[in-house]
Amino acid sequence: MSRTLVIHQVDAFTDTRFTGNPAGVVLGADGLDETTMLAIARELNNADTAFVSAPDGGDHDLRVRFFTPRTEAGFVGHATLAVHAVLTATEGARRRRQKGRTGIVEVASVDGQFEIRLPRAPMGRSVQGAELAAVCEALGLAQDALDSRCPARIAGSGSTRLLLGVEDGRTLATLTPDLARLAALSASVGAPGYFLFSRRPAVPDCTLESRMFCPALGIPEDPVSGNAHGMLAVHLDALGLLPGGRLRGAQGHHLGRPGRVEVELTGDGQLALRGRACPVFETRLPV
Repeated sequence: MSRTLVIHQVDAFTDTRFTGNPAGVVLGADGLDETTMLAIARELNNADTAFVSAPDGGDHDLRVRFFTPRTEAGFVGHATLAVHAVLTATEGARRRRQKGRTGIVEVASVDGQFEIRLPRAPMGRSVQGAELAAVCEALGLAQDALDSRCPARIAGSGSTRLLLGVEDGRTLATLTPDLARLAALSASVGAPGYFLFSRRPAVPDCTLESRMFCPALGIPEDPVSGNAHGMLAVHLDALGLLPGGRLRGAQGHHLGRPGRVEVELTGDGQLALRGRACPVFETRLPV
């Protein structure tokens, strides 16, 4: 029997339409097979689309699966914000427990933002020598432009990122990445994404600015990444470079889609990832 899905488009890590990071949200996804979810994600052509289903146990309030146009992802921060912006608009604000492939996270509305409580990402190995030189060359980045206090490091477990500090935020605007070469390097480096950041931002109202390239995932440049900012907070804290255990990151302005991400390391070994989200449109799709 055919049915109709309700689909929302939401811009995350922003309160202004057509900025931040866009995500699709498909409600009532119970019973959809992976082939159909992947086809819908490919048609919407956002970096990620979230598929929301009813809970299947008493320890959570909803289930969410995330799909890029190519494959399923374990957890996506900006698409999670998008889901809870839609649920808040349609069902009201409350704390919700979201179950996914990587476990259960709690999401709540706090001071006009959505807050996701997450475990801190594990830190991996440092990247240096010829390997670092190859990455910098593929990014169009001179090695002497790197931040010497922030050694390049792999972060994360399921979906890893290479965290690469740049001394001057103005350098980020000059990057000319060779996306094909970055994608090819991902297998040997062990990270499908390259998150470049500067603690000396060239834009106001933030403690750092960043860009992220993920060509191995089919994403030339990710507008705004919550997950990567969470990884970065853990990295900077370990280096003694995160005053107060907080950061406010600016990303997306190089693509004309500016957004803001806030991260706070909490006392329980977790972190709070915060951002706003702005619904853009709603549509229906018979399946």
